[in-house]
Amino acid sequence: MPRDIIILECTEARAEGKSPSRYTSTRNKKSLNTPGRLEKIKYNPALRRRTLHRELR
Repeated sequence: MPRDIIILECTEARAEGKSPSRYTSTRNKKSLNTPGRLEKIKYNPALRRRTLHRELR
């Protein structure tokens, strides 16, 4: 199976004392374009704005 299930967590919520939002997504295991952690801009309902979410390991 060439795809991994990953969890994306908000990077800004903990600094503001709110609970971080988490999203699940998939990524291609064999892709050479994303060798590090995946980062996406997603909506955080606790902060009511779009924030950077980074992959957990």
